[in-house]
Amino acid sequence: MQVTETNTEGLKREYKVQISAGDIDEKMTGRLQELGSRVNIPGFRPGKVPMHVLRQRFGKSVMGEVLERAVNDSSSQAMSERGLRPATQPKIEITSFDEGKDLEYTLAVEVLPEIEPMDFSTLALERLTVELEDSAVEETLADLAKAHKTTKPLDTPRQAESGDVLVVDFEGTVDGEAFPGMQAEGHHLDLGSGSFIAGFEEQLIGADVGETREVKVTFPEDYGNDRLAGKEAVFTVKVRNVLASAPAEIDDDLAKALGEADLATMKEHIRERLGAEYREIARNRLKRELLDRLAEAHRFSVPEGMVDAEFETIWKQVEEDRERGVVDAGDEAKDEEALKQEYRDIAERRVRLGLLISEVGQRNGIEVTQEEVNRAMMREAQRHPGHEREVFEFFQKTPEALANLRAPIFEDKVVDFVVELAKVSERKVTVEQFRAEMAAEAERDEAATGSDAKATEGGKKGPKNAAGTKAKAKAKSAKKSAAKPRAKKAAAKDKDEA
Repeated sequence: MQVTETNTEGLKREYKVQISAGDIDEKMTGRLQELGSRVNIPGFRPGKVPMHVLRQRFGKSVMGEVLERAVNDSSSQAMSERGLRPATQPKIEITSFDEGKDLEYTLAVEVLPEIEPMDFSTLALERLTVELEDSAVEETLADLAKAHKTTKPLDTPRQAESGDVLVVDFEGTVDGEAFPGMQAEGHHLDLGSGSFIAGFEEQLIGADVGETREVKVTFPEDYGNDRLAGKEAVFTVKVRNVLASAPAEIDDDLAKALGEADLATMKEHIRERLGAEYREIARNRLKRELLDRLAEAHRFSVPEGMVDAEFETIWKQVEEDRERGVVDAGDEAKDEEALKQEYRDIAERRVRLGLLISEVGQRNGIEVTQEEVNRAMMREAQRHPGHEREVFEFFQKTPEALANLRAPIFEDKVVDFVVELAKVSERKVTVEQFRAEMAAEAERDEAATGSDAKATEGGKKGPKNAAGTKAKAKAKSAKKSAAKPRAKKAAAKDKDEA
């Protein structure tokens, strides 16, 4: 085998590989002899079939097999001898071969970059600790009381107002056709809850008992039923009664209705749940800060093939969202090329951080145990009650899905490892301070995304500033973190599940 290097541009490597005709013929003869010892051909005993007969009968099929094996073996050998670590599947193209002549092919491959992680002890990070005041627990209790409000007849008859509960009969049609689920009798409708299609409840404000109204609404473009999505519906609604509503009393009865022993126990569990959820949000904030710092500190080249694959995944999701009518507000004013460049920058950042995390994990012997994978599978199975067995079988039969389950566990373990080495300061904040800071971070991220798009449209080349390239990747998660933890979940689940 002769290997000639033809290109060493960046992370790309290309080689011309030549395998002699004699070597191919030797491999061919060996495979035919192996085959001849097992096949039955009339007129010949097994193992005694002449070579020219074997070549005549099996030559073409064996030649394809021999060439494939020769290419695979020689390409692997060529990369191994040169210490290459392929980042993507090598591309092989046979350029010349005829029977009795040398085999020539080109081998093109992108290699993984050499990565030298920074000294993590020089990192300065900040961990927020949320101090839960009694007011945070009381706020959650108030939300629970509103969610379990009671109703009673009006003391004095009046028109319906937001916050009332209407008892209604309704029938709906789309293009004159009635669909299942579009009719009911004696339904209790909470005005202002947003539980119906947008615009439905608002059109019933001001209604009197006994009144019949025609309500027109439009189903969302991403509605689950394709026959209704984006269609206008007409509902005939008869108001049978108007009930006043009031929050439930915050007492032992409410606690028992939510599965708690008493009010004191429920308050304790709410505090534990809120504390656990705020710690998780704060941890995610610390993780985002760490990943931002790592992205800023490491500027090694990344394989274009990996970036292309990551970008295609992201862009496919963008296009699917567009088809459902879902478009990020910050994307609407941008042209296609600017938007693609922005998402490609995000793809490049993801690939770079992924390679760095993988390198740190390998250097420090960080692994995901089978027990950790099993726990992750169990959590996933619990999200599909009644189908746990199918979930486990799916992961067992789908290596890619299992790898996707393992990846975030590995990432979190590497993040924890780096955080242990970094200088982490603690800062205590109140719940209100925490929410305000998370909301402000979300605003900064969105602003950075906007300025980043302008820089792209202005024709600037090369890496963008860190705030710009990171903004889109984390803006949504920052917004979620600014929201309150889920109050109902806090009360309904016990502390062992926290």
